[in-house]
Amino acid sequence: MRLEGKTAIVTGAGSGFGAGIARKFAAEGARVMVADINIEGAEAVAAEVGGIAQKVDVSNGDSVAAMIKAAREAFGQTDILVNNAGITHMPGPLETISEEDFDRVLAVNAKSVYLTARELVPLMKAAKAGVILNVASTAGVSPRPNLNWYNASKGWMITATRTMAVELAPFGIRVNAINPVAGDTPLLKTFMGEDTPEIRAKFLSTIPIGRFSTPEDMGNAAAFLCSDEASMITGVAMEVDGGRCI
Repeated sequence: MRLEGKTAIVTGAGSGFGAGIARKFAAEGARVMVADINIEGAEAVAAEVGGIAQKVDVSNGDSVAAMIKAAREAFGQTDILVNNAGITHMPGPLETISEEDFDRVLAVNAKSVYLTARELVPLMKAAKAGVILNVASTAGVSPRPNLNWYNASKGWMITATRTMAVELAPFGIRVNAINPVAGDTPLLKTFMGEDTPEIRAKFLSTIPIGRFSTPEDMGNAAAFLCSDEASMITGVAMEVDGGRCI
């Protein structure tokens, strides 16, 4: 019960890593808002964990503001925010990625961090407490070819984490990131371009532990970083990657 009495918003929690984080937070005692653009997925996870579902487009300022307002009405104070929602583009040479895909990746992966901060940081400052966790990626540390603009968006996220941590520490707010390696989630096929045993084997060959990240791996790491056990940890981008970045 490391998060007993805490409230949390987890974006992109209707599936994949976000659902794993929501499940772990609930198991550790937190009340969780399961936020996702896929409201059916959010409702299913929320029902499972005893949380509340919220439809959100994290790239849209009005939608993010409505999410924070709904959390205030449901919880009062929001103690933890997990910026997990993310997308990628199909693999391809960097100059061939469409402007539409570039804009969408940066809006969901980068602009969302700004939008949630704009709405929630003033409330956390007033409370003199809070934890923000950004789900970045090993792609922001050790980029894979042909995922250039996705890699760049996650590198942005890691830098944003560090600068937010420095600026917000005096207000009692901690900001960290986790860097998962590819997981068997809805995004995996997009990362790989196509899902075949050969391509999976090629991906796995770059991970010393020899398996993909799981939602449970992400939930465990997130629960630690968002708990009081990590009260001296801020500005860290922790690799949860089976040794991929070594």
